[in-house]
Amino acid sequence: MYTSIIGYPRIGAQRELKFASEKYFRGDIDRADLEKCASSIKMSAWKKMYEEGIDFIPSNDFSFYDGMLDTAVLLNVVPQRYRALGLDPLDEYFSMARGYQGDRGDVKALAMKKWFNTNYHYMVPEIDDNTKIFLMGDKPFKEYAEAKEAGIETKPVVIGPYTFLKLSRYLGKKTEWDFSTDTASAYASLLSQFSDLGTHFAQFDEPCLVFDMTKEDINLFTSIYEKVFEKTYRTKVILQTYFGDVRDCYKEIVSLPFAGIGLDFVEGDKTLDLVKENSFPKDKILFAGIVNGKNIWRNNYSKTLDVLKDLAASSGEMAINTSCSLLHVPVTVRSETKLSFEYLDHFAFAEEKIGELKDLKEIAESTDPESCVSYKNNQKLFSGKRGGGDDAVKAAVKAIKESDFTRLPEFKEREKIQKERFGLPLFPTTTIGSFPQTADVKNERARLRKGEISEEEYEKFTEGKISECVKLQENLELDVLVHGEYERNDMVEYFGERLKGFLFTEKAWVQSYGTRCVKPPIVWGDVSRENPMTVRWSVYAQSLTKKPMKGMLTGPVTILNWSFPREDISVRESTLQIALAIRAEVLDLEKNGIRVIQIDEAALREKLPLRKGDWFKNYLDWAIPAFRLVHSGVKPETQIHTHMCYSEFTDIIKAIDDMDADVITFEASRSDLLILDSLKENNFKTEVGPGVYDIHSPRVPSKEEIVTALEKMIEKLPKEKLWVNPDCGLKTREPAETEASLANMTKAASELRTKYAK
Repeated sequence: MYTSIIGYPRIGAQRELKFASEKYFRGDIDRADLEKCASSIKMSAWKKMYEEGIDFIPSNDFSFYDGMLDTAVLLNVVPQRYRALGLDPLDEYFSMARGYQGDRGDVKALAMKKWFNTNYHYMVPEIDDNTKIFLMGDKPFKEYAEAKEAGIETKPVVIGPYTFLKLSRYLGKKTEWDFSTDTASAYASLLSQFSDLGTHFAQFDEPCLVFDMTKEDINLFTSIYEKVFEKTYRTKVILQTYFGDVRDCYKEIVSLPFAGIGLDFVEGDKTLDLVKENSFPKDKILFAGIVNGKNIWRNNYSKTLDVLKDLAASSGEMAINTSCSLLHVPVTVRSETKLSFEYLDHFAFAEEKIGELKDLKEIAESTDPESCVSYKNNQKLFSGKRGGGDDAVKAAVKAIKESDFTRLPEFKEREKIQKERFGLPLFPTTTIGSFPQTADVKNERARLRKGEISEEEYEKFTEGKISECVKLQENLELDVLVHGEYERNDMVEYFGERLKGFLFTEKAWVQSYGTRCVKPPIVWGDVSRENPMTVRWSVYAQSLTKKPMKGMLTGPVTILNWSFPREDISVRESTLQIALAIRAEVLDLEKNGIRVIQIDEAALREKLPLRKGDWFKNYLDWAIPAFRLVHSGVKPETQIHTHMCYSEFTDIIKAIDDMDADVITFEASRSDLLILDSLKENNFKTEVGPGVYDIHSPRVPSKEEIVTALEKMIEKLPKEKLWVNPDCGLKTREPAETEASLANMTKAASELRTKYAK
C-alpha cells in the first residue's frame, strides 16, 4: 500500500508567497527574490512529505497565481493582447492574471471563475480560432528537476487536457473538438520530455469528469487520451479526479492505459459502489481519496479502514490519497498558539493530513490494527463528547414555519413603494460595500489586538475613517452609500467572531485567488446571535448623510460556505441556524432607521452540487429559502440588496430571482457581461447591477469604457431596473485608483441619465 498527495498549499505557512508577490508588483523586490521565496516554499513542502514517507509527492502543483493559468502558458494559449505588451514572460503571465495599465498599453485581465465547488478562483483561458496549441513552457520539468536535485522523486502534476479544454473560453467558431488533436499532441510531448528526464509518474488532473457527461463529452475524453497513448512512455500516467464521482465514464476510464486512477471517496457519492459493482483493474493502482482535502476535521480511522477493506476486495495495488488537493486547507495546526488542545486535537490541516496518511498506511498494513497507538488515540478522540450544543438554537430551527420564508407584499408592489420613498435617479450608483483597507486601518486593528490602544480609541479612529469615506462618496455623487467596513477584517470572519458557535484561528490562511488569502472560521457548535453586530456602525454612518446608507451583512449561505463546516450535522441545519441569527440583525438595523440593507450571498453557488440533478433536491431547495428567511420580516419600504461574485449564474438565474431581494448586484465585467442574455431570457424581475468594472485588477477604467458597458446592459435590461456599481468590494484596492474608478463610474451614469431622460 502506498501513500499519495494530490497537491499541497503554495502560499507558505505565513503567507510568504502573498507578501513576496505584492512586493514584486510594487517593484520592491526583483524576480530573483520572488523565485527564491517560491523555491523555499516548494522545498519545505517536498521535504516534509519526503520525511513523512509519502510515496507519491506532487511537484508543479506550485503556482505564482493559478494552475489553469500555468497550463495555458504551458500550451501557448496566450491571447495576442498580452503578447503585444512586449513584457518578459513572468510579467506577461501576471498581466493575464491582473490586467495591465501602463506605458505599453491598457488591457483587462482574463476572466476569473470559481473552481468547481470551492472558494478557490481560477483564471479562464481564452482560445480563439487562431490559437495554436503546442507545448512551449518548461515549468513542470524545472520543478521536477528542482526536487530531484534535492534527492526527492516527485510526480509532476498538470491540469489534464480534457479539463483544460472544457474549462476554457472559446471566442470564435471553433470548439474544443477543433483543438483536441493539437492538445493531445502537446500532452504527448509532455510525457516524452518527462520520460527523457526519467520521471516515473506524472499526474493529469481531470476533475471535469465528475460533472454530468454527455456521450459527446465521453467521446472527446477518450479521443484525446487515445491520441496521447498512441506512443508508449517510460513515464506512467496517473489520472486524478476529485470533487465527486465518475459514474458517467467509469468504464471508459478504467479501459484506458493509465497506470493509476485517482477517485474521490469523500465527495463521490457513487464512487465506492462503482468500484465494488464493476471492480477495479488489477494492473492499475487505485489512488483512493479518503482523507478529506477540503475540510479541517480529523479523519475517523475506523470508518476509513472499513472503506479500505471494501476496496481491497475489489482492487489490486492501492495508494491512500487525499480526496483533492490540500490547496483548500491551511498549512499547519502548529501555527495556532491561542486555541486550546480541546479544539486543536480535532483539526488536521495540510501538514497533519500527511500524518494521517502515514497513520492509515501503518494501521492498514498491521496484523492487529486496533493495537496501533495511532488507532487507539484516534478512537479515543472520536468516542469523546464534544461541546458546543445549544438546545434553544435547535428548538428555534424546529419552530420555523413555512410562512417565515415568504416576504409580503410581493416584489412588484414593494418596488413601487421603494421608488416613491427613495426618489433615486435613473441608473442609481452605489458600491458593493468595502473601501480600501489601508495600512493605517490594519495597523490600528493590530494595535487593538495587542492591547496598545483601548476599544474607545479604536472606535474613535474607525469613526474618523467612516466619516472620510462618507464625505468621499458624497463628493463623488454616489446615490446609495456604504460605511466602508473599516471595522471588519473579513466579510465572514467578522460575523463569526460575533456569533456564538464559531472558532477562530491565528494563521490558518487559505488561498482564494492569486495573492488573496482568507482565514475561514470554524463552525464548532450551534450558532446564535447574542448582541447586535453592525448596528452601531451603520447608524453612525447614516447620521453623517441624508443619502441612503446601506447596512452591510453577509448572508447565511455564504457564512457557512466560507467557513469550515461541522460534519456532525447537516449543512442545511447549520445554515438555518445562521439565518436566524442574521435575521435578528436585519430587524435591528431596520428598527434603528437603516432603510437599505445588503445581505451578501457571494458564495451562493459555491456548494451547488456539480451534477444538475442534485441542484434543487440537495441544495437550492434549502439555500434559497434560508436567504428569504433572513429578510422576510422587514417592511415593504425597506430595500433588500444582495451581491454575488465570480461564479457562473446563468443556469440558476430563476433560483436567484426566487431569493426575492429588491436589488441584486453581480460580478460581470470579466465575463464580458455574458449574464445579461440570461437575465433577459428569464424576465428577471429583480432590479440588477451587473458590475461595470473589475476590482480585482489595479487598472482604472475610463468613463467611456463604463458608458460602453452600460449601453450593452441597456440593450438587454429595462433601464428603470439598472443599477451602476463595481464588480465587488473595494477592500483590496488602493485609494487613488478607487477614487479615480468611482469618479469615472458616476460620470458615466450621469452622462446616460442625460441621454435617456424622459
